[in-house]
Amino acid sequence: MKNHDNIKVMKAKKFATQLDEEVLKDLKTFAERSQRSISSVVNEAVAEYISKSRLRPAFANAMDEVLNENEELLKRLAK
Repeated sequence: MKNHDNIKVMKAKKFATQLDEEVLKDLKTFAERSQRSISSVVNEAVAEYISKSRLRPAFANAMDEVLNENEELLKRLAK
């Protein structure tokens, strides 16, 4: 299924969770001010969090690889 911007939209599933009172208050305020549903804000936030969480290990591994490969050069540059 695609929305009006031709972006793939998955069927939503209901679930229940609990949030800190202040977080929920901020969420409701943000959703209202941005003229969005709470569901769309939560969905976007969770998807972004998961995406970033997946990238961090990959970035750390790539950084370690580059540092290891260039250890001698980096030591000379640090002098």
